[in-house]
This record gives sequence, structure tokens and C-alpha cells, in this order.
Amino acid sequence: MQAIIAILICIVVGLLIKIYLLRKSAAEMEEGIGRILKADSNMLLTISGRDGRMKKLAAGLNMELRELRKARNRYEQGDIRLKEAVANISHDIRTPLTALCGYQDLMKQELSRMPEQESRETMQRYLEIMENRTAVLTQLTEELFRYALVTSETQEIAWEEVLLNRALEESVAVFYAALKNNKITPVISMPENDIKCRLNKNMLSRIIGNIIGNAIKYSDGDLQIVLSQEGELVFSNHASGLDEIQTGKLFERFYTVQNASKSTGLGLSIAKQLTEQLGGTIDAGYRDGVLSVRLRFPVEEG
Repeated sequence: MQAIIAILICIVVGLLIKIYLLRKSAAEMEEGIGRILKADSNMLLTISGRDGRMKKLAAGLNMELRELRKARNRYEQGDIRLKEAVANISHDIRTPLTALCGYQDLMKQELSRMPEQESRETMQRYLEIMENRTAVLTQLTEELFRYALVTSETQEIAWEEVLLNRALEESVAVFYAALKNNKITPVISMPENDIKCRLNKNMLSRIIGNIIGNAIKYSDGDLQIVLSQEGELVFSNHASGLDEIQTGKLFERFYTVQNASKSTGLGLSIAKQLTEQLGGTIDAGYRDGVLSVRLRFPVEEG
């Protein structure tokens, strides 16, 4: 009987020691997490106990801490880029607004002291400048609206059978006047048979339109468009104002090349968002002075 009591006492003492060590490990983890979060450091949790489950718990918490740090770093980088983007947008908006206000003041002054005929000619020149600045503001506002619409879009995509050949022809026709005004004659190559894809026609038209708009900004005067049998669209043009580093940033939000006038830096970013929503891929390359934007969608058989 005494032996049984002694064994029970040993078991109870062992359990109490086990509980003490578990509580100690839990307290160490609690204190460690508080210290790590408060100090915003890269330290990890350490415990003095040797219990396997507590060590496993500490390892799991350390894994979560690493993920939390990664998420925080992504947030901080995104916050920095957002602030830079807001600063750039503010500058883009403020510049034409300042010009508009300035020319309005000039018009008031000129009207009060100039002869009527001379005043009319001066006013006409000022109005042309103001219209140009207004167009820049309109374009910026429109692209910001489109980008916000694309990134916040939650409604289901209306899928339909789309002929890439026809969609390409229609998009080029829409931009034909703008291409001609910039002395660009597009050269288009495509198969005679229809290339069918399961897409959304409106979204595809916006993608192609934004790519062509990008070519208008950077082209040295040429544009070649090739549609392959596999459903790949390649838009190529000489672009002496670009280099490989700048090309790698063309799909970033609000990125603009310095010599790209009237550019918001949202066109290709919107194209990328829409392409990915449609299950396609888009990328850009630069070689021997030629910028190439490649657009790919899965093709339907038959």
C-alpha cells in the first residue's frame, strides 16, 4: 500500500513539474511575442523547456511571425509606392491646372488693353493652349477612373467566343486616325483562318487599345502587329526613347517614361490587370532598339 502511495506521489509531483514547465514555456512565448511585436524586430521565439509539443507550437508561431514580417514589408513598400504615385499624380494635375489659371488671368488682362482684332488672335492662341491642358486633365481623370474600375471589379466576366482577327482589325480601325496623326502606318500580319478564344470582347478591345496607345507614345514612326496561329499577339515598334530597364517597368502602376508626354502610366497596368482576369499573359521586351509587347490567350480548338 505504501508503495502505491509513493508511486502516486511521484506521478503527481511529475505532473506538477510538467505543468510548471508548460506554464513557463507558455509565459516565455507570451512575453517573447509581446517583446517582438513591440520592438518591431527580426527576433524569433525561444523557449527553455524541452517539451516537443511546446517546441512545435513555438516553431509554428515563428513561421507566422515570418509571414507577418513579409506582409508588413509588402505593405510598407506598397505604402511608399502609393505615396510616390499620389505625389506624381498631384504634380500631373497641378501642372495643367496652374497653366489654365495662368492663361485665364492673361486673357482677362489682354482683353482690357488690346485692340479688338489683336486681342481676338491672342485669345485664340490662349484658348488652344488651355484646350490642350484640359485634354491632359481629362485623359488623366479617365485613366484613373478606368484603373479604379478594373482593380475593384468584382462582377463575373461575361465570357463569349471572340475572333482575335476581327477584334484586332476593329481596334486598329479605332486608332487609325491617331496613328496617322503620329505618322505611324501599322503593318498587320495574321492568319487567314479565324483564331477563336473564349474571352470578353470589351475587355479585349480595351487591352489592345491600351497597347496601341502605348505604341503611339513611344514609337519612332512604325508599328508591326503579328497574330500567330497559337493566339499570340505581338506589337513591335522602334523606340529609341526606351531601354531595357524602362521597358521592365512599363506595367507598373503610374510609371511614366520622362519623354512620354500626356502619359499617366496606367495604360499597360490596366492591360495587365484585364489580361490576367481573362486568363492570358502579357509581357514586354526590348532588343536592338525595338519594343515588343506580347499578348497571349488560350485558343479554342476547331
